[in-house]
Formats: sequence, structure tokens, C-alpha cells
Amino acid sequence: MASVTRSVFGDLPGGAGIVEKFHLQSDQLRVEIISLGCTITALEVKDRDGKFSDVVLGFAELEGYLKKHPYFGAVVGRVANRIAKGTFTMEGKEYKLAINNGPNSLHGGLKGFDKVLWTPQVLPNGVQFSRISPDGEEGYPGELKVWVTYTLDGGQLIVNYKAQTSSTTPVSLTNHSYFNLAGHGSPNIYNHEVCIDAEAFLPVDDNLITTGKVESVQGTAFDLRKPVELGKHMEKFQINGFDHNFCLKDTQEKRFCARVYHPRTGRKLEVYTTQPGVQFYTANFLDGTLKGKGGAVYPKHSGFCLETQNWPDAVNKPHFPRVLLHPGEEYNHTTWFNFSVA
Repeated sequence: MASVTRSVFGDLPGGAGIVEKFHLQSDQLRVEIISLGCTITALEVKDRDGKFSDVVLGFAELEGYLKKHPYFGAVVGRVANRIAKGTFTMEGKEYKLAINNGPNSLHGGLKGFDKVLWTPQVLPNGVQFSRISPDGEEGYPGELKVWVTYTLDGGQLIVNYKAQTSSTTPVSLTNHSYFNLAGHGSPNIYNHEVCIDAEAFLPVDDNLITTGKVESVQGTAFDLRKPVELGKHMEKFQINGFDHNFCLKDTQEKRFCARVYHPRTGRKLEVYTTQPGVQFYTANFLDGTLKGKGGAVYPKHSGFCLETQNWPDAVNKPHFPRVLLHPGEEYNHTTWFNFSVA
């Protein structure tokens, strides 16, 4: 069984609302989530000696989340990842989105789902957040009702996303937690062993936009079908890190996605999802300037993200999995984060 407690995390400036914190606890996991951006602020997992450590990057106070930061722990949307030039054409009409990442629109725009206050409802083993994204928010068409539900079951954190729209709109939601299984504040993730169950990946251009090609991982740095030690693998292939979508089987059913193991502590994370893709990101843009929980410093490669989502820029790539949600349909995806020790 899991227990759920709620408390005040802080006040938004100008009386814009109270941010609440929800503490979910089982015998194996302790998770803290705030109502600003449905953000996971802490996630404590046991190592093989039974010692708990916090394995997600983030801040102890609300102030950190109100300043510019790289989406630590947040739910991002209306569309996760990059949309080329912040534009798309749908049903004969061109839509222009907020530009916030070079020439592109990233993670929903200037004020995406990560920067808004959600309405919480406590559940027996978790918490559900909801909001209504107005028609035209950040340039997206249609009023979108959204629900994000976090539940705890032993060593498993389950995240479910649902949405309904008043008119056709692209939707792709994910959680942007940065993990370090050695404990947040550890200098890098080079000693983590990573495996991603994908036969193909999406190459990107200089602006990190998918080119439209779907390429086999065979014989490339992206072949992570068997576990690799991350630091040695990046050195072997002379790559700066990963910020790429790996293509999963597009079945809408729960399937294995990725496994990350930290040999020294024995901590293991397995990810399952109903989504067609996962963005594997190795925190290439962290630079040590952000001060995290307990005074921790977060340099480059000090965390990794496994962002389960639709393929990036799918709204401009008709051959990618369908990203449009129509009135009368329900967007419904689930991701399972399974923590254990080995």
C-alpha cells in the first residue's frame, strides 16, 4: 500500500496561487510531486544495502522552479519536444506557435504545461492533476482538457496522461525527469549501463529537428539493444551525448522500453510505456550553473531523461505516428517507471 500526504510548497508571485506538494510513499519508493507543472521534485529509491537516495535532479524550494531551468521533473505539453520553425499546417490552416528554442517551438512554448498551476485531487495511492488548456494557448487550436495521474505501487511509479479536445489539435505529453541512479548531485552518469529496446532512431539536423528519416540502429552509436556502459560507449563512438528519439513498436499496448542499471548501488530502472517513442537525453546542456537540492551542482551529463512520447515534429511529418487528437477521441497513454535493486 502507498500513503499520500499533502502540504504547501510555496506561493506563486502576485497572489497567483498556492503550490502544493504531494508526498507518495510505499515500502520501496518515496516520491514528491508539486502542483506547478505536475513536477516530480524528489524520488527516493533504496540501494542494495537498503539505503534511500534521491535519484532525480531538482530544487528544494519553489523559487528554483520559477526561474529558468531545463524542465526538471515537469510534465511538458501541449506537444513535447521540438516543432520545426514553430509552425504546422492542419486542415488547410497554418498555425504559428511560440518560438522558444532557436528557430523552433520546444515543449509547448514560452508558457507550456510545465509552468502552470494544476488542480490536484488526492487518490488512495497517488494524485491526479487536471487543467483546461484554453483554445489558442501558445498558438495551439482547441480547448484541451488534460489529466495527469501519478500512482505508486511498491517499486513502481505509474504516470497516466489523458486529454480531450474541442477541435483537432496535436497532443504529445511526457514527464521530463532527470535521473541519476547514483543519487542526484553525483558528477556524471558515465558508469550507468543503458539498454533501449529500439531497432530504429530518428536522426536530427543542426537545430535538433528530426530530418524525417527513420534509420536502423544497427552498427551505430544508437544500438543500445544490449546494455552499454554509457561513458565508454560515448567515448568509443566519439559522441557528445544523446538527445534523440528511439522508435518503439507502435502498438498502443504496454511494452518494454528501456533499462538503466547502476552497478555500484545496484539500483535499476526499467521503463515500460504505451507510447511509440522515447527521447533519450543525457543532459548535454547542463553546465553546472544551477544549484539544486542540498547545494548540489548539476554539470553536463549529470543526469539522463527517458521521455516517452510521440515522435518529435510528427505534426510536420505525415509518415510519423499520428499526433492529432480529434473531438470525441481520448488521448490516453501510460508510462511505468519500475525501480528495483540487483
